[in-house]
Amino acid sequence: MHLRILAAGKLRDPAVAAIAAEFQKRLGAYHRLEITELRASSGSDPAKAIREEGERALKAAGAGVLWVLDREGTELSSEELSAKVIELESRGRPLTLVIGGTFGTSQPVRKRADFVWSLSKLTFLHEWARMLVLEQLYRAAKIARSEPYHH
Repeated sequence: MHLRILAAGKLRDPAVAAIAAEFQKRLGAYHRLEITELRASSGSDPAKAIREEGERALKAAGAGVLWVLDREGTELSSEELSAKVIELESRGRPLTLVIGGTFGTSQPVRKRADFVWSLSKLTFLHEWARMLVLEQLYRAAKIARSEPYHH
């Protein structure tokens, strides 16, 4: 399956970047993975930053299945995530997942999404969210193949 992650900004924290790179490598054994870092908007106007980042995300997303990460989305267990990915894979559908920046994702991006996924009701740094998404997608791949993960 082809997985694309569109993420606002770069991973600046070396520890987070190292963990993300490890899970990116592991996940690459199961799926074709592409990560695109979109330019994050800066400044003191959150609405403008959300709008600009959303425009970049929609342009990069193209057609196909789009999921958006947002704390107001639907929470999934690891098993439920695995089942959703298996379903897309069985249909031969690539998945593009958008991880917004510091201020979140725009309404047009959420509206375009086929699914809005929440990691938790908690708020995470967007850098941590990327790391967690990679880990959960890797865990979902292991579950899908009935392989042990943490035993």
